[in-house]
Amino acid sequence: MNKAKAQYWIDKLELVEHPEGGYYKETYRSNEPIKVLPNRYDGERRFGTSIYFLLTTESVSNFHRLKSDEIWHFHQGGAAKIHFISEEGDYSFKMIGADFENEETLQVVIPRNTWFAAEVIKIDFILVGCTVAPGFEFQDFELAERIDLSANYPKHADLIKQFTRN
Repeated sequence: MNKAKAQYWIDKLELVEHPEGGYYKETYRSNEPIKVLPNRYDGERRFGTSIYFLLTTESVSNFHRLKSDEIWHFHQGGAAKIHFISEEGDYSFKMIGADFENEETLQVVIPRNTWFAAEVIKIDFILVGCTVAPGFEFQDFELAERIDLSANYPKHADLIKQFTRN
């Protein structure tokens, strides 16, 4: 099988569809819980979690946010553009990939409570690792509703429409 194809990695790593788009598999969940956390968390969390995450040109990562910081680590494929909308409504983006001459980086940090989405912009897929600390729980994950996000950030309505499903 051709390692330059997304399906190779989906099959080899046993990735499944993610609710935000793309494909994933959890690869690490700390055994140790953190019992004292900020009030934004309901209950204890693990020290950290990690997943493989794969996007293709047909499967973008739709706008979502987490209660924890997340770090993306480049592994294989092309490059992706990660779009950010801060709590204050400021837009920015970062490129993840291995082409340093085109301002791509091997790691991108996504601050907690930041709305973010991603799209493949070079080749037909990207495989990254995502590390979350305190560890990821789906109850800390919020997938954006197009109407609500556009109402809160009307100057980004076109971008929001591109990276939301509803």
